[in-house]
Amino acid sequence: MKRIIFLWLFAGLTQGALAQSIVTFTTQQDHENMMKQLGITSVRPGPSGNEKDVNHANYDESVANPCPQLPDVLTLNNGQKVTSAEMWWKQRRPELVDAIEKELYGKLPENIPGVTWTVKITDKELIGRTPVIARQLIGHVVNSACPSINVDINMILVLPANVKGPVPVLIMFGFPSFPAPAQPSSDEMVQLNMAVKELLMNSNPELKSIFEKYPLYTPFTRASGSSPFGFSANSGPSPTEQLLAAGWGYATLDPSSIQADNGAGLTRGIIGLVNKGQPRKPDDWGSLRAWAWGAARALDYLETDPLVDAKKVGIEGVSRYGKAALVTLAFEPRFAVGLIGSSGKGGATLHRRVFGEAVESLTGSGEYHWMAGNYIKYGASEAIFGSKTGCDLTVDSHELIALCAPRLTFISYGIPEQGDAKWLDQQGSYMAAIAAGSVFKLLGAKDLGVSNDYMKEKMPPVLTGLLDGELAWRQHDGGHTDGPNFQTFIPWANKFLKYNRTPLQ
Repeated sequence: MKRIIFLWLFAGLTQGALAQSIVTFTTQQDHENMMKQLGITSVRPGPSGNEKDVNHANYDESVANPCPQLPDVLTLNNGQKVTSAEMWWKQRRPELVDAIEKELYGKLPENIPGVTWTVKITDKELIGRTPVIARQLIGHVVNSACPSINVDINMILVLPANVKGPVPVLIMFGFPSFPAPAQPSSDEMVQLNMAVKELLMNSNPELKSIFEKYPLYTPFTRASGSSPFGFSANSGPSPTEQLLAAGWGYATLDPSSIQADNGAGLTRGIIGLVNKGQPRKPDDWGSLRAWAWGAARALDYLETDPLVDAKKVGIEGVSRYGKAALVTLAFEPRFAVGLIGSSGKGGATLHRRVFGEAVESLTGSGEYHWMAGNYIKYGASEAIFGSKTGCDLTVDSHELIALCAPRLTFISYGIPEQGDAKWLDQQGSYMAAIAAGSVFKLLGAKDLGVSNDYMKEKMPPVLTGLLDGELAWRQHDGGHTDGPNFQTFIPWANKFLKYNRTPLQ
C-alpha cells in the first residue's frame, strides 16, 4: 500500500514539475527576455498611424528611401553575378534562404513533431447553387516530448461535388466554420418539433400549458444563412462562391490553432511545444513562419485526398495573414500559387523604406512575435553592437518575393480611401515586386512586364492589373481585403495552371 501511495505521489510530483517547467511570460516579459539575449538596452518606438500625432508615420515620398540601393537579388555573397537558373537554385537561393531565416522569420527547428489528421465532421451542403462536401479536419501534433502543450490544427475543407476529377484548392488563413450547414427539410422539422414538444411535456407536465398558450411556437427553427468573408447579399458572390463556381475548392485554416498571435504565447503552440515550454532563442521561428509551417501540414493532408489536385494548391491571406501567405509560398515549394493581400511590412513591402508602417512597428513589443528574435536588432537604439535600422539588413522583401519564383505570385492591395491605409506602403510593395522580377525572368517566367528599375517605376492606376506573367500586381478600389481581386485572380490562376473544368449543372 505504501509503495502504491509513493508511486502516486511521485507521478503527481513529476507531472507538477513538467507543468512548472513551462515558462509563463507576459508579452512584455518575453520581449525583454529577447532584448537581453541580443544585448539590446532600448528600442526606438514605432510611429503612430494617426497623422495628427507628433510621432506620426512618414508619408512624404521624398524622404521615404533613406537607403535606396537594394541588395542585388542576382549577386552571390562573394560578389559573383548569377547568370543561370542552375546558379540560382544551387547557390543564390540557398544563400537567401539562410539570410532571410536568420534575420527576418527564423529557422524551422529540426525536431518538429509529426501531425496526424482526422476528419471530425463531414457535411453535404449547398453554397449558392453549388453542392459541396465540407469537412472539419483536426491535425493533432504529436506532443509526447511535452504532453503539457497540446496543438490541434483546425481546418475546414470545402470541395465542389459537381466537378469531375481532382480540383485546385486555395488554402485561406482565417477562422474556420461550416459555410452552409445542411438542415432538415420542412417536413423533417415538423417531426422534430412534435417529438421535442412531447418529450418536454412528458418530462415536465407544467410545460403543456405553455405550448397550449403558444400553439404555433416551435423549439426548432431553420437557421438563416449568412455570406462568409463579410460580403452582404447585395455585394455579389463572395470569394469562396466564386472559387466554387469556377470548379475550385477551398480550405480555411485557423492560424491561432497553430500558434498564438502574441508574444505571451511563444512558450505555447507549436513554437512552445518544440521548445518544451522554454523561451525562444534569437534564431528561432516566429508566428509567421509557424503559420506557414501549419499551411504546409495542411497541404500534406490535401496530398492524400483524391478529390484534390495537390499540384494546384494555393495559399491566401490578408494583412498579417498576407504576410504569412507570402512566407508560406516563399519557403514551401509545393504551393503552386499565392494571393498576397495587403501584407505591408513583414510581407511584400520593403523593410528599409520609411513610409507608414516601420521596422520599429515590428520590433517593439506589439508585433515582434511575428518575426525571429534577431529582427529586433534593426529597431535597436542602444545595444552592445550600437544601433541599427532597416538599412542595415542584408536582405529585403524583394528577395522574399524572389523565393516564390517561378510560381504564381499575385500581390493585391486596395486603396487608402476605402480603408487599405497608406500605412501599408503600397508603393514599397510595388518596388519590391519590380526588383524581384529579374529572378522570375531568369527562371523562364514573366514578371510584371515593366523594367526592373524599382526607383523609376510607379504603380499603375487603380484597377489596372499587371497580369501577363507569373508575377502579378493589381490594386482594386476596395478596402483592407483581397475580395474584389478574386474576379481577376481566378481566371489569371486558371490560365497559368491550365485549369478549365466546368462544374456539372
